[in-house]
Amino acid sequence: MNKRLTIGASIIVILVLGAIWLHAVPPELFRVGSNYSAKIVCTNVFMVNRNADEVLNIDVQAPGNPFLKLMKVEVDKAQGVVHANLFGFIGNGLAVYRPGTGCAAVPDGDIAAARKYQFNPAPMAAPSPELAWPLGSKMTVNEKVNAVIQKDELTGPGVRAVAVISHGHLIAQRYAPGFSADTPLIGWSMTKTVNAALVGLQVGAGKLSLEQDHIWPADKTSGGREKIRLADLLAMSSGLEFNEEYGEVSDVTRLLYLEPDMAGFVYNKPLQHPVGSVWNYSTGTSVFLSRLWQQSVGADSLSFPRTHLFGPLGMSSAFIEADERGTITGGSYMYATAQDWARFGQFLLQDGVWNGQRLLPEGYVEMMHSPAPASHGKYGRGQLWLEGPEAKDTGPDANADTPYHLPADIYWLLGHDGQIIAIVPSLQLVVVRLGLTPDQLYYQPQVMVEKIIAALN
Repeated sequence: MNKRLTIGASIIVILVLGAIWLHAVPPELFRVGSNYSAKIVCTNVFMVNRNADEVLNIDVQAPGNPFLKLMKVEVDKAQGVVHANLFGFIGNGLAVYRPGTGCAAVPDGDIAAARKYQFNPAPMAAPSPELAWPLGSKMTVNEKVNAVIQKDELTGPGVRAVAVISHGHLIAQRYAPGFSADTPLIGWSMTKTVNAALVGLQVGAGKLSLEQDHIWPADKTSGGREKIRLADLLAMSSGLEFNEEYGEVSDVTRLLYLEPDMAGFVYNKPLQHPVGSVWNYSTGTSVFLSRLWQQSVGADSLSFPRTHLFGPLGMSSAFIEADERGTITGGSYMYATAQDWARFGQFLLQDGVWNGQRLLPEGYVEMMHSPAPASHGKYGRGQLWLEGPEAKDTGPDANADTPYHLPADIYWLLGHDGQIIAIVPSLQLVVVRLGLTPDQLYYQPQVMVEKIIAALN
């Protein structure tokens, strides 16, 4: 009996010590999941005014990752802090809200450092329902197009918002229950294209140049990185090592959820390929571009997107969050309503001109959607896609748009979990679709865009 008690006591001690160790030194994958959970809940609670339990259940847990279903989250609204842990004690997930710059994961626990990077945004008037879009939010309804986007099989599972713009008019929109025309929604990697436009503003101001190189100093530590130009970074062809695989601790998950200084992490990546020779999709590249345009702006760089892009375009709902050390997360974390995402799409359609004022330099938008040579026709030179999302069986050299009757000049903004903006210059058409549609479902919005074009004809 005493032997059994001894064995039982030993097992309990081992379990307790194991739990203490997991709490004190959680595996990196658990830390990624915990910081991800804290960050997503933080933004949706403090910036979007959603319910924390709803966000945890639907946005974090519902997509299917088994260990995220075991995540517990605590929100301290008074302090603007969110904690997240596996089983309530493993992972040490932490995120903090800051006015102006939104929420940041705080992987090193230094909340005071994160709070240094904030500002008090001047209020922007919401679009008036009495004025026609884009100055206001009034629609010119096209019943045929509206009927298309009401079909679930076209808009796809998990759709939250759809907006269709034809010849500068809002002609159809749709919102899922719990969401509305006033709900800011994340664009994930569509943020990359907005970030490229912010680079373009500085190019137009003469503070950055596409041919700029020596971003890395030419010394014995550069390893050839001094040859990387701004244009190479925009075209995802820098040659820098970066692993964009999700679902594990890779460069991209480490960047977003384990690194307090995201741009510093990218700056230290080695050159893996000769500059310009290989196309490698990289959220890290976009974050590093943020650092470059922020350095060129100077002291007011955190408010720059709001004052120089969102404000002029009337995108009153839009915001891009900064990381713990104040770098705008230009690869992932922009939120805006469907109509404000559409305003940005319309801005590109109009060649970077808004209300008769040229904001982006002439030729810059054309550059953005001209093919990046190393991408073999799939990607543009300015963080834009030249074809829509791929099907499960799309071959490496196939164009995902080929099965659909889409105009040859279509180009796309694409984001994780089914975020898209399709822009068709020849038809003066912009289509926005936002939602929570896991990538493994291989939703293809091309069929929806095809049906919208048919309805317009």
